Amino acid sequence: MKYYIPLIAAASVSLLSACNNNKEPEVVGGPADPMAAELANAAPVELPPSVKANKQFRCKDNSLIFVDFMSDDKTALLRTEKGGTATSLKAAEAGQPFTAEGFEVSGSGDDVTITVPGKGAQACHV
Repeated sequence: MKYYIPLIAAASVSLLSACNNNKEPEVVGGPADPMAAELANAAPVELPPSVKANKQFRCKDNSLIFVDFMSDDKTALLRTEKGGTATSLKAAEAGQPFTAEGFEVSGSGDDVTITVPGKGAQACHV
């Protein structure tokens, strides 16, 4: 048993001596990025708004209107059918009516006034 300890020590020293002892530095960064200056000076990216509230309104003519109010308080998505195509409505400032292409949504609570092309403005509630 006593003879194995020096043999194990000698074997481990010989294994460690096989390690790379280069004094040259390793290049880790790789080649320079040709667009680094452009990316550093680029304008910050603004993420699109997320859905703040998803509401289904019953209007005065007994129709259903589906409106997604976005987190920027300047955008709303309006659908006249549950799985229908959304129309993006924009407001000039938060609190102003959302408008686009003959559509208008005034208010963002449970009681709103909605105008859809072909129909007049009508009161709608959740």
